This record gives sequence, structure tokens and C-alpha cells, in this order.
Amino acid sequence: MRFDIVTLFPELFGPHLAHGITRRAYDSGQVQVRLWPLRDFAADAYRRVDDRPFGGGPGMVMLAEPLEAAIAAVRADRPDGAGRIPVVHFTPAGRRLDQALVAEFAAGAGALLLCGRYEGIDQRVVDRHVTHEISLGDYVISGGELAALVLLDAVARLQPGVLAAPSHEDDSFSGGLLEGPAYSRPERLDTPDGPVAVPAVLLSGHHAHIARWRREQSLALTARRRPDLIAAARAAGRLSAQDEAFLAQLAPGGRDGGPRL
Repeated sequence: MRFDIVTLFPELFGPHLAHGITRRAYDSGQVQVRLWPLRDFAADAYRRVDDRPFGGGPGMVMLAEPLEAAIAAVRADRPDGAGRIPVVHFTPAGRRLDQALVAEFAAGAGALLLCGRYEGIDQRVVDRHVTHEISLGDYVISGGELAALVLLDAVARLQPGVLAAPSHEDDSFSGGLLEGPAYSRPERLDTPDGPVAVPAVLLSGHHAHIARWRREQSLALTARRRPDLIAAARAAGRLSAQDEAFLAQLAPGGRDGGPRL
């Protein structure tokens, strides 16, 4: 798959593409990334890509003409039918990015990502080209580059061979629930408040008991922090009778008196 990114700040992407586990996806070519500096498509000598909004108001708006030229260049350069690829605009007004949407992109051919800045991009570009408007959440950041990096990272880690085979299957949201707690060495951690031990079930070697403990921890955490996900999992038929019995014993708010050791 190939992601073409139209941006004012292509240098922000270099460290992400060169470091970390997800680098495997880029090094192997499973996820190709092509950066398109927007100023290269400005028509004037000053390489201007923004101007004041019609009707007045604060801030600047990214100009339509450089964006139109950049989009045309991306489509001419892609060999895989660029007219059919998603064109993404990152905006607070968009659909919130979630694991289901990430999985859609991870199974596709890539996308053209428009990284807005300032007060946004000319609406005519949105109306003509954008197929997906995406938000990271109910807050505002300085530009679409950070959102594009989040999407790239989430998609890259789902590619075959990037993570250990089952790793992403247990991630939060992959099964509709939050992932439960994880522990590593030492088995006993000495702290000023006294020793803290790893839950005994994790040291038992009994795989069925460990799997059930992890499932219950996931259910308890999700019920406490994201009850909407429990409701969605229930509506989708993803909760077993054993899950429901465990949830029924939880106190209001999803608590069961603390971690089950």
C-alpha cells in the first residue's frame, strides 16, 4: 500500500519512518510513504500557500490552487488507479479515528493524506476531493501532520510480520474491549510502601486460567472506564455467558474490589 502525504512540513515524518517497530513496514515496502511538500506547488515567487479568509475573521486559510496542483500530481504519479484511493482530510469535524477505521485502511491500497494547517483548507478542495474526514478526538492540534503520523503508525503495525504474530490481536479495541494489565520481571517489586507481587495466576503455568484471568481483567477495566464498549460488545454478541456472569458480580462502576489475584 502507498500513502501520499501533502504537507507543509515533510521533515516531521523522517524520525517516525526511520525508528521503532513499525519501521519494518516501511523498510519492507509493505507501507510506502511519499511526501509532497505543498510549497513546491505554489504559483508565485513567494511560494505562498495561505491567505486571509473571505468574509474576514482570524487566521489564514490554505489556498485551493496549490492543493489542487498537489492532488493532481499525486494522482498522476500513482500507478494503481489514484482516482479510487481515499483522500483524507484531518479535521475536528471528522469521524473519530478508531480501530475499525484503521483496519479498513490497513486492508486497502493506501490513501492520499491532506495535512491542513492554520484555519483549515479551502472548502472547495474538500468538496471536490475529500472522501474521508478524520478527527483524533475532541481537541485541536496545530496541523494534520500529527494525525497523519498516528494513522500511519496504527496501519503499519497491522501489517504481517511487523509485530509478533498475536500481539495486535490482544490490543485494546481489537476485540472491542480495553486490554488488561501486563506484568514482567521481577516477580516481587520492593517499594517504600512494601513488596508488590505479580498476580499468582500469571506464574501458575495454567494457560486456561491465565487466559480467563486476562479476559476478566479486560472486562473489569472496560466496564470501569468505557462502559459504552461493554454495551457495544453485548449488542454485537461478543460476550459469553461466562463474561456476563463475571460482569454481573462487579460493583457499580465496574469495580470488583480490586485486581483478582
